[in-house]
Amino acid sequence: MISKYKVVVEGKNPDYFITQLIKNNICIYKLEKEYKKLIIIISENDFNKLKEIKTSYKYYVIDSYGLVKVRYLFKKYYFFLMCFGGGILLILFLSHFIFSVEVLHSNSYIREVVYNNLRENGIYKYKFKVNYEEKEKIVDRILKKEVNDIEWLEIEEVGTKYIVRVLERKRNKEKEVCQARNIVAKKDAMILEIQGEVGEIVKKKYDYVKAGDIIISGIIHNKEDIVAKKCASGKVYGEVWYKVNLEVPKEYKEERVTGREKRQLEINFLGKRYAFFNGFKTYKRKSISLLSSNILPVSIDFTKYLETDVLRYSYNLSNIDDMALDMASSKLKNKLSKDDVILSKKVLKKQEKNSKIIVEVFIKVKEDITDSLEIIDSKE
Repeated sequence: MISKYKVVVEGKNPDYFITQLIKNNICIYKLEKEYKKLIIIISENDFNKLKEIKTSYKYYVIDSYGLVKVRYLFKKYYFFLMCFGGGILLILFLSHFIFSVEVLHSNSYIREVVYNNLRENGIYKYKFKVNYEEKEKIVDRILKKEVNDIEWLEIEEVGTKYIVRVLERKRNKEKEVCQARNIVAKKDAMILEIQGEVGEIVKKKYDYVKAGDIIISGIIHNKEDIVAKKCASGKVYGEVWYKVNLEVPKEYKEERVTGREKRQLEINFLGKRYAFFNGFKTYKRKSISLLSSNILPVSIDFTKYLETDVLRYSYNLSNIDDMALDMASSKLKNKLSKDDVILSKKVLKKQEKNSKIIVEVFIKVKEDITDSLEIIDSKE
């Protein structure tokens, strides 16, 4: 990197001064002429030669380039750079401390038990963090000690904070007394399966029922007489029908994660992010703040980069079906339970509207439609 100066020379006859430069073997990288003024760019060595020329012309530096510019900026911002570097080192040092411990649980007794155990094991405010292996050993010790109260415990490190999640061990409770009731349909459906346990089954497979219809009765008959009222129990599975309406763009873009990833530290200073990674053309970022300051406008983040592929699709009425069926299934699954099963699906209607395609999809689902309804003063 060649050090250069941008110099302004002022005098009556600038052309004469150029000949002086040439005589002294001074290389001019760039030359601009103005009235009684020259603007030249020369190397640092040639600038030193210029200072040795005895002349009545006035000259002064207006800019510099290369190492000389770096030296100038370093001298000018020396104090700032020292403070910034010291601040970073201080932040890195403080990032090894715990500044907050939070136990997440609604039961104050459980929170107090966990806080006490954490303190006994060296996890509390203004203490050095523990490594992963030691953290897992602490979790095991707490679980063994508090086996009657705690089912599960996790210590998550978020920056300079430990977040502790706890699952309380549930003790066996006395079974609630089940009142006389019927098993009824939760929603309109066609019955596919009835698993009766207690009660009198009054519907059969492939019957159509509406929400509230009795499927397993808690009223037990002997011929025409009511002999008992029981807490009916069992499971009923039915075929439920759904219509899902979609609006699909004709030009569709999807970003998918490839599986490749990289991790690194990032520095955020004055609202700008400074990183040393540019390996992925397209990517998603997931960042965790390791340390931030309310005094200095700087923070350190641990960031995971996930490489992505951007896929582009063009749709029309002839090729929209598969896409629409997949989208409708995904949309509906958000409303279904994990045990519900999609039996079939088909496109009912589709039409183009401006830059979108409107699609209506019909889906059949096997669902648990079991519900219960208390028997109140029945006189059957």
